Parts: sequence; C-alpha cells; structure tokens
Amino acid sequence: MEAPSPFASQLANIAKGQHSRFHQIDENDVPLSDQIKHYWLDLGFAFPGLEEAWSAVFVSWCLKQAGANASEFKFASAHAKFVHKAIENKVSNLGVFRAWKINEYAPKIGDIIQNNRGGNTFDYAYASAHRDYPSHSAIVVETGVDSNGRYALTIGGNESDSIRSKIVRTDVNGLIVQRTKSPFICVVQNLK
Repeated sequence: MEAPSPFASQLANIAKGQHSRFHQIDENDVPLSDQIKHYWLDLGFAFPGLEEAWSAVFVSWCLKQAGANASEFKFASAHAKFVHKAIENKVSNLGVFRAWKINEYAPKIGDIIQNNRGGNTFDYAYASAHRDYPSHSAIVVETGVDSNGRYALTIGGNESDSIRSKIVRTDVNGLIVQRTKSPFICVVQNLK
C-alpha cells in the first residue's frame, strides 16, 4: 500500500487532533461550542448558531487547515455541494478531489466518504445531478485490518453532537461494503 501524500497525512492529523481535543465534549458545551463557531467564521461563513448542522463545515475546515484552497475544494456548509464539484472533477478528469462510486474506488487516508442520512437512499447518480440534498461525510484517517476484516476509520463532525470516529467496513479489495441504513454514496478521492 502506498504511503499517503504529505497533504493527506496532514489532513488526517488535523482531523485526529480535533477528535482528540473534542470527542468527549457535546456541541453545546465549551470549548467545542466555541470551536464550532470558529469553523464557520474561519471559512468566511456567517455563524448560524449551534442548531445548524456543522458536519460539512468541519470537513471543509479540516481541508482548509491542511492547505487546500477554494480553487481545489469547494468549501461548503452542505456535503452535497463539495461532492457535486468532486463528481464534476471526476467526469472531466480535472482537479485534485474526484468523487467515485463506492464499488469503483477503495478509500485511502485523506479521502472523504459520503453517506446518506435522515432515512434517504440517494445514490451516485442522484449526487451527480443535484447540489442540494441531506447527506453526511467524514475524513478517512486510517485503513487497516482488525478481527472483523478490513476497514477505513473516519472522523467526522456533528456525529452524535460531537466529533466522532467510525469504522467503515471494506471488502478484500478495500472497497466499501454497502449498508442498508444510511447507505454510502461515494468516496471523494484526494489527489493533492
């Protein structure tokens, strides 16, 4: 397995640092509540309050902190917006962030995995045709094998009202194993 790029390593380290600092703190409690406000403002977005979903802002902020710029990654307060841009990049074979179907590309450190939320079952075709739908995504910070097989470990914001890590199961080829509840939509490949 090839080593992650310096940017991908930096991105994973930033996400892990945020997780380490805040994963035991609820979004309504200081210092995480202050940090969430910082995510919004640092990206140049107005802070809408803690009631607004902030998971896409978390991902965008981590990418910006790692060194991505607005011409490379579409910083957004909704996952659908940056995923749509990444799908356009893949179709046109341009850009350093390209979204793939989960059965076409195995996630690596520094990639972003997008999934449904709220009982929806949007797929890659839907994501390629729409810029606005509810979804979630998180940053891949580790891949490996444990007693249950292969996995990708992600860190995301606004997961159970905090910053959490989750295991995404992968098959023998490293491809994401689809699930019925909150099915996965795509993997945004990080070529930076």
